[in-house]
Amino acid sequence: MPALRLWGIRRSITLAVAAALTVVVALIVAALWYAGWPGIQRDATVTTATLFDLLKLVFAVVAGVGGVAALVVAYRRQRVAEHTNELAEFAHQLAHAADLRAEVAKALAEAADERAKVETERNGVRLFNERFAKASEQIGSDKAAIRLAGVYATAGLADDWREGRQTCIDVLCAYLRMPYTSPEAPSGASARQADGQAPIVDAETNRAAHEEREVRHTVIRLIGRHLRLVDEDLTSWRGLDFDFTGAVFDGGDFSDATFSGGRVSFDEASFNGGKVNFRRTSFTGGRVSFAGASFSGGYVAFDGASFSGGLVNFRRASFTGGNVSFSEASFSGGNVSFGGASFSGGEGNFGGASFSGGRVNFVGASFSAGWVSFGVASFTAGWVNFGVASFDGGRVYFDGASFSGGQVRLDKALIEVPPEFDAWPGGSPPEGLLLPPKARAWADGGHWDASAAADAEKQQVNAADSAKIPDAL
Repeated sequence: MPALRLWGIRRSITLAVAAALTVVVALIVAALWYAGWPGIQRDATVTTATLFDLLKLVFAVVAGVGGVAALVVAYRRQRVAEHTNELAEFAHQLAHAADLRAEVAKALAEAADERAKVETERNGVRLFNERFAKASEQIGSDKAAIRLAGVYATAGLADDWREGRQTCIDVLCAYLRMPYTSPEAPSGASARQADGQAPIVDAETNRAAHEEREVRHTVIRLIGRHLRLVDEDLTSWRGLDFDFTGAVFDGGDFSDATFSGGRVSFDEASFNGGKVNFRRTSFTGGRVSFAGASFSGGYVAFDGASFSGGLVNFRRASFTGGNVSFSEASFSGGNVSFGGASFSGGEGNFGGASFSGGRVNFVGASFSAGWVSFGVASFTAGWVNFGVASFDGGRVYFDGASFSGGQVRLDKALIEVPPEFDAWPGGSPPEGLLLPPKARAWADGGHWDASAAADAEKQQVNAADSAKIPDAL
């Protein structure tokens, strides 16, 4: 916009007054010329009227000059005001244009950022996919060292790749589900087979089996660490799904892990040796299933584990050997089911366990061999049901157990070999422990005398038969 060009105020007034005087003089001259240049009569005396007329003429001239000056000032003020308004409008237009330019620049920057983000994500996904493909290739190697590298690479990728974390975990779990035979023969054994003996595994095969076990135990250890979070730098894998269906476990550490969500399956898994550690593991949500799992060897420890929510399922699990311990475990909520489980060998230990809430179900379980102890267990709340459970062999102990609340139901159990309890004060079972009607044959205040129970039942049968014999006979 062009700048306003004005003369100085003094110069403007001077020129305006000069111009006005010039015009007045020109008019007087024109009037005199028109009148023929008349002469002016001079008088030696000036009358009052003449003086007053001269003063009026002077005042009129001065007023005229002042009016011209005021007119000049007003004109300048108006021009300045108009120019100021024009400048303000122009400044507003410039500001609006600047805002538009800023918005356009911001939109362009956002578009550039979005393109950069898309490109970064595309490059990131491409990089993750490349890492995933490389790790998967390593896991499929026939060399144990390379497989180990692939396992660590997959775990690291799971930490970095949020969207693909579940996929990486699925790969690790799938590795554990692959067919596997635990190494049994000592390293260095020969390939010879003695008459009447099982074949001896050769040294090379045995070495490969031990290497494979190390890879598998590494997978379990990494999963346990990410569920345990003792290392703050690790990314949590809690709440995700873990599918160990049919996997073979001959060792591994899940101690202090937390299963707080997701779906965890040990269905049909085989625990056939070594030590698998679930000590102090917390089952607080989601679904964890050991349905149909086989505990046939080694040592599986749930000592100090906490079952406080969600659903934990041991239905139809088979305890045929080894040692499975729930010592000092806490059952305080949720649902834990051993329905249809078979205790047919080995040792099952619930010693010192606390049943203080939730529902623990042994309905249809079979105690046919081996040794199961509920010694020193505490039943203070909740519901423990042995409905139609079969006690037909083995030893089941409740020695030292305390029943101070909740409900423990044995009244529907099928008992041939009764469980063993401590003597009770007064000879009556504590409140909350429901026993079958046949328990009238209990003796010694809590120890079930099997022969006495059989004799009592036989006497009842004989009395009923005698009542049917005719008096004539």
